[in-house]
Amino acid sequence: MRIAVIGTGHIGGTLGQRWQAAGHAVVYGSRQGAGEGPGGAPVLPAGDALAGADAVLLAVPGRAVADVIGPHGAALAGKIVIDATNNIGGQAAVNAQAAVAAAAPGARYARAFNTLGWENFADPPAGAILVFAADPEAQAAVEELVTAVGLEPVCVGGADASGTVDSLLPLWFALVKQHGGNRRLALRVAE
Repeated sequence: MRIAVIGTGHIGGTLGQRWQAAGHAVVYGSRQGAGEGPGGAPVLPAGDALAGADAVLLAVPGRAVADVIGPHGAALAGKIVIDATNNIGGQAAVNAQAAVAAAAPGARYARAFNTLGWENFADPPAGAILVFAADPEAQAAVEELVTAVGLEPVCVGGADASGTVDSLLPLWFALVKQHGGNRRLALRVAE
């Protein structure tokens, strides 16, 4: 899969490297221009990074999503857009679903990689799950990318279930606090 990771911080950089190690073609999009990113993948201006991508990971601060993707709505049409952002203390929604829909109504939206710290992507705990929501056309690709990171994918519904995914974020923060700030903490499903 060809993946454009928009953002080179802990989340974007860690996921990009894991996907690259799994054999996916990764390119980073950044406002900083061109160069070499995490894992040696190329860094390009965001518009150039989006050009050949099958899937796009948004890994920028939640408050910046509209500004980052606004000029690139046409380039996002038909692509899987995975929203890993969190707009803590921002608007009513923590996710960027409305911003993605406004900029790129033809994008296939998924909400994933926002409820765990990046440490769990770099070194996933055994048996840990990642809960996500996705448009039906994006579900299989998101499952593949979650699995490539080393987590078990658990889909809770279509894009309209993004709020369900978001509800896990305060739970994760509370658990981290209860465990003395240990961010390498994840969930499992027992049947």
